[in-house]
Amino acid sequence: MGLDVGDRRIGVAVSDSLGLTAQPVLTLVRTNRRQDLKSLKRLIRKYGCSGIIVGNPLYMSGDQSPQAAKAQAFAQTLRDETELPVHLWDERLTTTEAHRHLHASGRPGSEHRAVVDQVAAVLILQNFLDGRRGSGRL
Repeated sequence: MGLDVGDRRIGVAVSDSLGLTAQPVLTLVRTNRRQDLKSLKRLIRKYGCSGIIVGNPLYMSGDQSPQAAKAQAFAQTLRDETELPVHLWDERLTTTEAHRHLHASGRPGSEHRAVVDQVAAVLILQNFLDGRRGSGRL
């Protein structure tokens, strides 16, 4: 499962059973930590996820941003709550790339908000899967 964690929404994506491709699932509108975790656990069970990739929004310099600190804390909470492996993945420019994909597909800008987090989650998960395949670890 790939997650693009923001303050208001969490984009969710999952991979196919072979771990080759990422597909969007939904955008979770955040309410509170307990409810967010409950919803994510339900999705983990539904899709039979064996690990979680959380986007790590570092600054372009590679330094930790305030949002990265939040994502890292959320990743630790997921580790504790799900007992699954949780990996952080550098997601610099992922949202920008997601907007580019949406524009290229002909989606009007007014429709981006509803799906941009899902597209970003797909990009995070797909980059992780491609990176793992490129390193020979499957």
